[in-house]
Amino acid sequence: MNVIDHVRDMAAAGLHSNVRILSSLLLTMSNNNPELFSPAQKYQMLVYHADAIFHDKEYRNAACKYSMALQQKKVLSKTSKVRTSTGGAASNIQAQSLPSEIEVKYKIAECYTILKLDKDAIAVLDGIPSRQRTPKINMMLANLYRKAGQERSAVTSYKEVLRQCPLALDAIIGLLSLSVKGAEVASMTMDVIQSIPNLDWLSVWVKAYAFIHAGDNQRAINTICSLEKKSLLRDNVDLLVSLADVYFRAGDTKNAILKFEQAQMLDPYLIKGMDVYGYLMAREGHLEDVEVLGGRLFNISDQHAEPWVISGCHSFYSKRYSRALYLGAKAIQLNSNSVQALLLKGAALRNMGRVQEAIIHFREAMRLAPCRLDCYEGLIDCYLASNGIREAMGMANNIYKTLGANAQTLTILATVCLEDPVTQEKAKTLLDKALAQRPDYTKAVVKKAELLSREQKYEEGIALLRNALANQSDCVLHRMLGDFLVAVNDYQEAMDQYSIALSLDPNDQKSLEGMQKMEKEESPTDATVELDGDDMEGSGEDGDLEGSDSEAAQWADQEQWFGMQ
Repeated sequence: MNVIDHVRDMAAAGLHSNVRILSSLLLTMSNNNPELFSPAQKYQMLVYHADAIFHDKEYRNAACKYSMALQQKKVLSKTSKVRTSTGGAASNIQAQSLPSEIEVKYKIAECYTILKLDKDAIAVLDGIPSRQRTPKINMMLANLYRKAGQERSAVTSYKEVLRQCPLALDAIIGLLSLSVKGAEVASMTMDVIQSIPNLDWLSVWVKAYAFIHAGDNQRAINTICSLEKKSLLRDNVDLLVSLADVYFRAGDTKNAILKFEQAQMLDPYLIKGMDVYGYLMAREGHLEDVEVLGGRLFNISDQHAEPWVISGCHSFYSKRYSRALYLGAKAIQLNSNSVQALLLKGAALRNMGRVQEAIIHFREAMRLAPCRLDCYEGLIDCYLASNGIREAMGMANNIYKTLGANAQTLTILATVCLEDPVTQEKAKTLLDKALAQRPDYTKAVVKKAELLSREQKYEEGIALLRNALANQSDCVLHRMLGDFLVAVNDYQEAMDQYSIALSLDPNDQKSLEGMQKMEKEESPTDATVELDGDDMEGSGEDGDLEGSDSEAAQWADQEQWFGMQ
């Protein structure tokens, strides 16, 4: 047993720091006396040394050392000359016992991916002949191609993963997200489903995710519920998170929060999807709960985007936009594919008046999640904030035509129509259609109430809001009902509605202002109504930043440090 065998055994035992020290010394010896080790032994030492550096998270250094190992492998392939080891015995290492050259290239690509050098990673993996690519190489290539917008190449690589590993479910999701038909994807798993017992649920699972990525939220909900009710899959955390996310996309906040809470109870260490859960809780005004959630997730891992997004949502809804911007940027730094982080940063930029920068982030969110309407809503809000009604109308019409006439798309189109006096009647018709489909859809109720307020149809507005509140309790709806009641001089109930709104969201400034206005109003007949149902997705206002100038400067410095655009 020679010294290289000891290095290999320590590497296999996970003694990375020991390997790093010893291999460094041996490599220096080899540089000073090339006759000490054979080319094969030096190749081995370089790979083990690079592995130890990789384990220490020095990825640029590791990539360099792996590249040196590949250069040494070229030397090895040119010569079969036998060299003596440090013990003087002849080295006769067989090629198959050496570290795999393909594995070394994969490690280099992994380093480049972590360093966000995606083009370099693709170049390294593309250099591996197709027949020599392992499933993990094809999976990494597929993800990189997809991120770079090379959809055809991504589809080919995902299919190759499934050919080798038919139960690679993340590869299935990748194909479905690239608009590959569910039936085609299901056919690639049919043989394994038929040959292995208790896998009959897989075809239904594929169908559910096909609906999700096609934007058919209701059918996705029904299909996932049918899966979740099966005794063998009941209380599966991944299914619950997916179901919660689809409820969120469908605009059903109540059920989304319920399913997220159920998943969280089953797995207290759950991170996936918690950014959306935190956002919903913040939007509903439960800022103390959001703060607790963020702290708990930071204790689990601060290397995921989710806790940073949750903390950013807390800051955003506390109107600390500069801090929200920094936290959103930090989340993107950890995961550039985090849609929720992009939306958070975009919303913060928009509310700080940096609309053009916000547009860039909303567009990237749209590219990553083309079926999430909140991405489009953010972009439309930016267009409206910069008086780009034509662009907003074009975007709204495109969503309406692409995703069909459902309550959400009808409301988005109506929201844009409300901005133009010429299309007010069209907005009313669209909102009526939306409410006919979903009478409890809060955004449609809010926009219809705003329209009725403009027309001074207060009694009709009160009836609309009471009907909406019959089966739900929402801060914005209670506040708007209070505004309408003031307009008809029903001050006592208006005060009650403002109080309910504040109990739901103690930070709702407009409800507080409504109460204070009533107390100060000397002449009730002069009371005016100001409605504003905007929230994170819908607000185009530039809110005042809370906190001192020094705090804003501090976060601005950190923003510059993290290279925010």
